[in-house]
Amino acid sequence: MKSSPLRYTLVYTVLLLLLLLLWWLGGDQLGANDGGELHASSLQEEPMNPISEQSTDASANSSEGDNSQTAERANDQGGVAHAVFAGGCFWCMEPPYDKLDGVLETISGYAGGHTENPSYQDVVAGGTGHAEVVKVVYDPARISYAELLDVFWKNIDPTTRDRQFCDVGDQYRTAIFYADDQQKQQAEASLARLSATTDLPAPIVTAIEPLQAFYPAEDYHQDYYRKNPLRYKMYRSGCGRDARLRQLWGKE
Repeated sequence: MKSSPLRYTLVYTVLLLLLLLLWWLGGDQLGANDGGELHASSLQEEPMNPISEQSTDASANSSEGDNSQTAERANDQGGVAHAVFAGGCFWCMEPPYDKLDGVLETISGYAGGHTENPSYQDVVAGGTGHAEVVKVVYDPARISYAELLDVFWKNIDPTTRDRQFCDVGDQYRTAIFYADDQQKQQAEASLARLSATTDLPAPIVTAIEPLQAFYPAEDYHQDYYRKNPLRYKMYRSGCGRDARLRQLWGKE
């Protein structure tokens, strides 16, 4: 006896509903803030189990261990430099840099505030003064700080204050945290050049500030886009990040 197309449709529908129910019960919820906007904190509140969505890329599985210790080791090596950028959700600022030749590591963390050793819960609640940032560990012989600045601008909306896309609050502000006078001068020159050559819908409000301290984020935030690709893609899409970036910068 042939099965009718309706029967197949019903089976597929039931399976889809079961998958959605399992996903919901597993905690993959995209919350809404009071304004009805998607907020990264709804996914970040609890440590996620990276095994459940571990990327099949072997290089992703090798990035275990203490990121802060790795950064300290890199700092002691010759020919290695650091750059720190705030561009909203730090999950989304790692991928643009990880794919660059000359970038050795990216570390999500917090900077720009007054609270020592903050937790994610401290920062997302507000009041610490810290922003979510990404520290880029790179080889200046292979890639320049100026190139890292160019990548930074093309991955943020520099015209919004204390907000990036769906995430609202000063913890999601944009900023360049310079480590020395050379980085400061390059950052200021990059901002001036962008202001003069780019037709943005509003003035640039991205701050350029000295880096006082960098605090690595919790382990479950590191390489989040690799450990939890489904959650990451759903958050990024739902937050409207890529749509806004295309409006500002085109399809680069």
